Amino acid sequence: MAGLVLNPKMQEPDDDALMARVVARDGAAFRILIDAYQQRPYRIAWRMLNDREEAEDVVQEALLRLWSHATDWQAGGPGVAAWLARVATNLCLDRLRKRRFSSDEAVPERVDTAPLADAIMDEEIMRMQTIAAIQALPERQRAAIILTYYEDQSNAEAASTLDLNIKAFESLLLRARRALRESLVQRGLVSTGDLM
Repeated sequence: MAGLVLNPKMQEPDDDALMARVVARDGAAFRILIDAYQQRPYRIAWRMLNDREEAEDVVQEALLRLWSHATDWQAGGPGVAAWLARVATNLCLDRLRKRRFSSDEAVPERVDTAPLADAIMDEEIMRMQTIAAIQALPERQRAAIILTYYEDQSNAEAASTLDLNIKAFESLLLRARRALRESLVQRGLVSTGDLM
């Protein structure tokens, strides 16, 4: 692709060079960043909100903030992917807080009506129960689980995303794992002797 700025060591977009172009309102540079990084905030939002349309809204808002706050970009930082992950996580936490205060109704579970083999149905039931257990966690605990186990972020990266120091994040993650384990035991998905 003509005009693509790559980091020679990793063959990934050079975020700092592209952001310098975005500051100058270069739409092509912004499109490169969108193509390279939009999936990560989408995965975070979808897993946290369990709603495709809301996840798409979160990604759109995060990307809009990247464009509108381009002049605030600090070169040499963790990069656009980490910045978008942090913004998406915070947007999801805000939406979850608004949900909590605007409605006390439980989020309806999705039902898969397609005919499946018994083994596939059992796997899907377990997956949905696990998603429901994660969705039942308090917002910040849910974010800690999603960032660590679904987004494969290190504790340091996830702590930075949630704007916590490493000790506070590890404490949050420990509480989240305990709460999730208890929920899975109550749902009959794991026995009390199983470890996460």
